[in-house]
Amino acid sequence: MNYNIRFSVSAIELSCYNKTYMMIGRLIIGIVSTIMEETAIAFGMLWGLPKLGLVLPLWVSLSIMIPVMILWAYYSIFTFRKGTIALKSTQIPGLHNMVGMKGVVVRSLNPEGLVRIRGELWIAKTSGAEMEPGNEIIVTGQERLKLQVEKSDEDNSTN
Repeated sequence: MNYNIRFSVSAIELSCYNKTYMMIGRLIIGIVSTIMEETAIAFGMLWGLPKLGLVLPLWVSLSIMIPVMILWAYYSIFTFRKGTIALKSTQIPGLHNMVGMKGVVVRSLNPEGLVRIRGELWIAKTSGAEMEPGNEIIVTGQERLKLQVEKSDEDNSTN
């Protein structure tokens, strides 16, 4: 029995390591792609424009190219950080992980109505007695896009 507990802890630790390696991989790919993009900007300004017949003095090219490269680097850092935040965030409510969540009846369930769970409105259906607005519910399952709910035990103890 202890072996199973150790195995599950190891699996959790392995999952954390995989996430760490994934983030390091994203960072390396982000740095390499930013360097390649910066190189493309420099190549276009110093070689591409003269090939198109637009010859600019070097100081003009550099005065345009350097601010563009700095802005592009800031944009790359900004999008990398936002992507990292999005990847690290918890899952939002959805049908795949709603079972067991608690909510409140918004429109009477007789047998169908509306419930609010984590700030979102969902169509719900109950197999039990009618539930009035304000009653607390718990999600027990789903049927297509409708949640199956029952009256919460906490709500039963207060009535």
